[in-house]
Amino acid sequence: KANTILKDLVVQQVRWMSEKEVSEYGWMGSAPVIEFTNGVVIIASMDDEGNDAGALFTNHKDLSVLPRI
Repeated sequence: KANTILKDLVVQQVRWMSEKEVSEYGWMGSAPVIEFTNGVVIIASMDDEGNDAGALFTNHKDLSVLPRI
């Protein structure tokens, strides 16, 4: 299902959650957010229950992690 929904999407921007978004989620930290041109977003969470912000790890030599802040 994830492959069907996310395949071929184009990233519009990568940012961290705004203070308003952090408050709406009830989290303590700000997570990385990947926004796509079609309005779909991916927000990193520490677990699948959405208990707090999480980090995203990459295999890029110059960007190994997008941390929660």
